[in-house]
Parts: sequence; structure tokens; C-alpha cells
Amino acid sequence: MRVLVLAAAAVTVAAVAAATASADGLPVLGIDVGTQGVAVPASVYRYVTIDRGETTLVERIARKGGKVLQFTTLKGTFTIPAVAYDSSAGGLSADGRTLVLIQPRTSFPRRRTTFAELGARDLRVRRVFSLRGDFSFDAVSPKGRSMFLINYTSPDPTRYAVRAYDLRSRRLLPAPITDPAERSDKMRGSPITRLESADGRWAYTLYDGSGAAPFVHALDTVTSRAHCIDLDLLLGRADLWQLRLRPDRGGLDVVSAAGPVARIDLATFAAGPPSAPVRRDPRPWLVPGAVLIAVALVGLAGRAVRRRPATA
Repeated sequence: MRVLVLAAAAVTVAAVAAATASADGLPVLGIDVGTQGVAVPASVYRYVTIDRGETTLVERIARKGGKVLQFTTLKGTFTIPAVAYDSSAGGLSADGRTLVLIQPRTSFPRRRTTFAELGARDLRVRRVFSLRGDFSFDAVSPKGRSMFLINYTSPDPTRYAVRAYDLRSRRLLPAPITDPAERSDKMRGSPITRLESADGRWAYTLYDGSGAAPFVHALDTVTSRAHCIDLDLLLGRADLWQLRLRPDRGGLDVVSAAGPVARIDLATFAAGPPSAPVRRDPRPWLVPGAVLIAVALVGLAGRAVRRRPATA
């Protein structure tokens, strides 16, 4: 990923040190998506967390109507993890069976990070566990077998590694997940927005790349592989942090309020300008169309003459 300017890093660290409110696992405090909740296309439920001081209320809510269908209480403070600064939420597997919560941070960096894994269908707590080091949640595989984490490796919050944690064997895999085409020291940046594929396999994250070009990190949560896709044509945009991701005909569009500004081919992971809409040229039809209209008018005129009553 790309280099973030030192000024932005300094602001991030200062904001963390000065803030007192809790938030999700991201390195900057002030973003909490617990009451917003998380849902996936295959599930008719939304899951939310409510901080009750020394405990956390976890609720399963009907997406249609908003009725609370089930709840449980966890000892300690946990929240739905945010995965980007636009309040994109994560933690629920695409099959709707696994829910991962994270303990909010109160400082950066932190020595240990605590997670809670629940069965999403019955809200039964499978286990609460801690990892040594500072992590934030990134994604979970479609069937809840693996979760992916951002491991902060220094006091600079733009320096990190993407790690995989096997929820079945309960171990953090040693090798970081990188794009073989990228140098590992370029894995930097801040996540602007997130889009997941409908089946939950792919997690696409737009990063700012403040020191260079913005890019999209495409994470395959089934094979634990990643691709970094540079978006040079977005460099210097004043509305960068308002851009969002949208799927479109086998590709991924980066869109602004005015429309698409870049496109990624998901078969090749090549990026370029947005696809132009297909417009048919009306000119080849002008002459045949005019002829048909003229014939129709002549026919109508002939009928009118034949139907005109005779005069004495």
C-alpha cells in the first residue's frame, strides 16, 4: 500500500493520544458503528452492540421492521468493528453464522487486542480471546473459517501488515498477506471506504495513498491472497474522501457524487478511466426513418381522399 504523508500520521497519533471516548479497532478514536450494526445480503438480521458500561448488549434485529428478536450480554466492552473511515462495518460472515466483535481501543498503540466470537444465529458466545499486539479487524471469510486483521507494527499507524487468523485452529498465521507484485514496505495508507462482493469472498478497500496515488486493496478471504490496484488518475482529487465503490458488470467503479471516476476490471485487476455509456448514433436511421414516415403519410392521404363523400 502507499506512503501516507508524515503530517497526516502526526495528526492521527495526536488525535489518538488526546481522545478519551472509546471506538472500534481503527487507530483513530471517534468512529463507533456498534449502534449502526452490521448485516450481510444473505441474512434477514442486523446485529448491533450497545455499551452498558461494564457489559455489552448484543442484539439480533429484524432488518424489516426493526424488531429485536434476540439479545445476549457480554462481560466487558465490545463493539461491531469498523473497517473504513466512512463507518463501513464488518464482523459478520456472509453465511450469517459467525459474528466477530472487537474490544474498543482507548489508546494507540496497545499491547493486546481482545475479540469475541459468537454464533450469529443463537448469539451464543463461542469464546473470548486476546492477541498480543495491536490489531484492528479487516474481514471474515464467507463461512467464518478465517478472519483477517490489520496488525500495526510501529507507533506510526500507517505501518501495518495484513494477517490471517484461523478461527477453527485458533491461531494467528505467521506470514503476512501481501501482493506479490508490491514491495512490503509500501503497505501503508488509511481506509476510506469498503465494499464486499455479494458472496462475501472479496473485500475491496479504497485507501487514500496521501503520499502517492490512491489504490484499492482487493483481499480474497477464501485463498488469503491480495492485490493492490493503483489509481493514478485519482491523484490530487479534492473529493477523495467522498469517493465510494460500486460493482458494475464484472468490474468495480469508483464513484463520486457526479458519477464514476475510475473503473477496475475484476478479471485482470487493471484500472483505468470509467466506462463510457453505450450510445447509439441516430444518424444511420434518419434517412430510412424519413422514408417510412413519408410513405405512411401518403397512405393516410390516399385513404382520406377515397373516404371523402361525393357532392351533388
